[in-house]
Amino acid sequence: MPPENKHRDLESRIGKLESALVAFSGGIDSTLVLAVASKVLGKRVLAITAESDSVPERELQTARHLAQILKVKHKIIRTEEMSSPSYLKNPTNRCYYCKSELYGKLSGVAAEHKLTSILNGINLDDLGDHRPGITAAKDAGVISPLVESGFNKQDVRNLAREMDLPNWQKPALACLSSRIPYGQPITTKKLSMIEEAEEALLAEGFRQVRVRHHGDTARIELPKENISDLFKNSLFEKINHRLQKTGFKYVTVDLKGYRSGSLNEVLNLNETQV
Repeated sequence: MPPENKHRDLESRIGKLESALVAFSGGIDSTLVLAVASKVLGKRVLAITAESDSVPERELQTARHLAQILKVKHKIIRTEEMSSPSYLKNPTNRCYYCKSELYGKLSGVAAEHKLTSILNGINLDDLGDHRPGITAAKDAGVISPLVESGFNKQDVRNLAREMDLPNWQKPALACLSSRIPYGQPITTKKLSMIEEAEEALLAEGFRQVRVRHHGDTARIELPKENISDLFKNSLFEKINHRLQKTGFKYVTVDLKGYRSGSLNEVLNLNETQV
């Protein structure tokens, strides 16, 4: 489908809804859904952002700022996945428990505000990875308009740029729990260490950052073209010091570079060995 047809289809699909609650993380996908929903539904839209230990504070600030720019009603709610023993065990379907908690809370908010539909920002590219959260969305009856209209990630960025959305180039982000290998328990302390470590790298100008938590070892992932920047002007010494202050004993750099969902690689490996 040509890009302009996808755009029209997206507006048409959302425009047929009576009203909508948008699960709004502040990322480019949910921002596009929110912008289109606001355009075609007007005041019959509410954006909801989840606050939890697994969401970096900077992302909450970003969501607040974007909601103000888009001039939409926006609320932040607290989710309680950290109270779920199943989630804290960090199984391979961890995201299912998190998203089930989120969509359960969103359903309550939607009912309270008499909103008929819940929308998320899942796009076609998300369907190709290990994403148990997508199953949770289906179970909860959440609509994925980008998928229905045939949008992949590049389509999202292209339309967001056309619509002058300020975050059209924003790097993809996953929750902080995704930095912890499956089977290793999730704790508030680990999440805090990861957030502080990533903030230290972001403060030095790196845009795409992951710090994977391997016990007393931090594994830094950066785009390959940025890895050499760590060794300019002895920046690596500063980063090493900052990350050790967060609680890591060893600080390493992954020479394969940044990969979205790199901790899912073990799942693919296990599948090939069956």
